[in-house]
Amino acid sequence: MIFFLAVVGILGVSASGPIMAATMAPALTIALWRNVFGALVLGTPALIKSPGFLASLTRQEVKFTAIAATALAFHFACFVTSVKLTSVAAATALVCLQAAWIALFQWLRGAKPPRPVLMGLGTALVGVVVITGFDIGVSREALIGDLLALAGGALAAMYTLAGSMARKTLSTSVYSSLCYTLCSLILLVLCLVFGQPLVNIPPEAWWGIVGVTVAAQIFGHTIFNYLLATISPLVVSMMILLEIPGAAILAGIFLHQELPAGTYVGLALILGGLAIVILRQGRSGIRKKTAPQ
Repeated sequence: MIFFLAVVGILGVSASGPIMAATMAPALTIALWRNVFGALVLGTPALIKSPGFLASLTRQEVKFTAIAATALAFHFACFVTSVKLTSVAAATALVCLQAAWIALFQWLRGAKPPRPVLMGLGTALVGVVVITGFDIGVSREALIGDLLALAGGALAAMYTLAGSMARKTLSTSVYSSLCYTLCSLILLVLCLVFGQPLVNIPPEAWWGIVGVTVAAQIFGHTIFNYLLATISPLVVSMMILLEIPGAAILAGIFLHQELPAGTYVGLALILGGLAIVILRQGRSGIRKKTAPQ
């Protein structure tokens, strides 16, 4: 069952980049409404089933859910913007480095990764340098998109780690609805601050927002939220690495995006480096290392 859910989740998130890149609406507006729709779809059943769940939340649950929601909001702001500035393949590969960020955060907290993990992270880092190096020659916008995608990966790692703590005691529906609602409020503030339209977008853009909500938000992120209850944050992040070739293939087919040959080398290095990490990490024992105290 876990394998099936992982496959569905990977397919969902793989469609995220291509759909958002093709949607003719500002990045923050797309991020806002995909979270609003996700919160409505997941929050309504949770509210009907447990109308008083808000009153039963503990301080720890509120704390980690709020941290996860904040990280998720800024992750979306960075990632959705990046797919509109650089190629979908490059943005997806760089944002998927969240697994490397998790291992780095562990290291900074005193849990030194084994040598093979360090080799994998180093290989992925070389891939980052290759991709950004080629994008420097493409355009300034592409380089900014790469940097935003890198930041999005770090924020996704924070979201995953905080979410794993909240999910220890919260159900998937309650956690997801709370997280998406708080995330929506933060993105609403960002839209207002930066003067982004809330509803004044082309009619066809709404179809793109609905599509990315169903594919990535409901069948993607929500499934991985469920898996966090049984699988460590690092393993969940590593599952998502298949989003890299998936998004590149979809962008090539539907958006006709052609990449420099060197970019494919960078994608392969990132994919290979992250694969080394997941092959080295066992399912048991990782949770103790990745869960913050």
